[in-house]
Parts: sequence; C-alpha cells; structure tokens
Amino acid sequence: MHKGVVLITGASSGIGAATARAASREGYKLVLAARSEEKLEVLAQELGTENVMACSVDVTDMEQLQSMVEQVMERFGRLDAVFANAGRGGSPGGFSEADHHSWREMILTNIYGVGLTLQACLPALRHSKGHVLLTGSAAGRATIPGSMYSATKWAVTGIGYNLREELRGTGIRVTLIEPGMVDTPFFDEPPAHALEDRDIANAVIYALGQPRHVDVNEILIRPTPPEE
Repeated sequence: MHKGVVLITGASSGIGAATARAASREGYKLVLAARSEEKLEVLAQELGTENVMACSVDVTDMEQLQSMVEQVMERFGRLDAVFANAGRGGSPGGFSEADHHSWREMILTNIYGVGLTLQACLPALRHSKGHVLLTGSAAGRATIPGSMYSATKWAVTGIGYNLREELRGTGIRVTLIEPGMVDTPFFDEPPAHALEDRDIANAVIYALGQPRHVDVNEILIRPTPPEE
C-alpha cells in the first residue's frame, strides 16, 4: 500500500533526485518535475514507471505547472505533498561585481517559481490536507557578504513562515528544509566539507513520515565541523 503522492520540483539531480529515490523506497508514488526531460526519464526508469510520473516543466511558467497538476490528478487522483525544491545558484562578485544577468533567472526560479508552484498545488493539497516542503538554506538564516543567493533563500524562509500562517487551521503542514553546504551538481567544484544529497533526502522523508498531528516546521542541517 502506497503512502501517498509526492511531487518534487528540481527532481532531475542533486537533492531532488536523492529525495525521489528515498521516497520511492518508502512506498510513495512520485511526480518528478524539472526542465530536463531526458534526466527525468532516466530517473523514472530507474525507479519504475508504474508509480512514477515524469513532467518536463519550468517552475516559472504557471500554465505548465497547472497542466502538470491536472495530469497528476488524472493519473493518481490525489496529491499529498509537494517538495518545492527547484533552485538556481548565483555568481561571484557580490552586489558590486556579480553578473547581474544571472540574478534574473535565479530570483525568478528561487522565489517566483516557489510561489507559482505553491499556488498551482494548493487546491489539490487542500483537498488531501497535505504537506508543503520547501528547500530553503542555512544561507537563508545567516548574513553572507554580497550574496544575492542568500537573499533569495531569506525570501524562501519568509514564504514558509507566511504560508504556514495562511494555512493555519486547514490541516496542511509546512516544513522548511534548510541545508548547509551540500555536495551536489550545484557546485562546479566539489566542496571540501559538505553534506551529501541523501542527508537532505532523509530529512524530507522524516518530515513526511510524522503523524498528522505533528507539524515539523523547520529542519536546519549542517555538516559536522571537521575534527581538529
């Protein structure tokens, strides 16, 4: 017996793909959403297509998101959780020298895309009294010199807090997942001291698996400091 239907954005690699694998092992049906159709199909084949639906979607396009949710409801008849995980990194140089063109796609994906994902999924989640999970960041709880990326993750933190208040009394739970440094394709060079993507996936599964009367508001995950 499956545990519910979980939609994951940014599912083609990194934290999203690791979470998809972990959720599949736990018996969840999955909706995998990302821009890369090829990568999604490879992951769907790995997990078994019977309980997996792959959707090539741009989270900054509301029509694509709404169409995806309609397809989910047609195939599975319900949506129990959405993990709004899609995100983009920034560029070096701070506010003084960073490539300002790179800010646009990052801000649109990391903030606007999260908002659209929520708005597209909330009608179905209200029906199921489901669960919203957001990929924030430890960078959304700290001051990082010159980081527009950090600013977008502060916004995600605010979205989580404000959404929880909007949904108070509906039965929908809201969880902020806030990783520190994670070794994923997000970085051009592997970080020397970092978490693994499966560590974050485990946190998502933990939050999803709690009894309905338990709302895990935030999970802040950092790598253990290196031994001296």
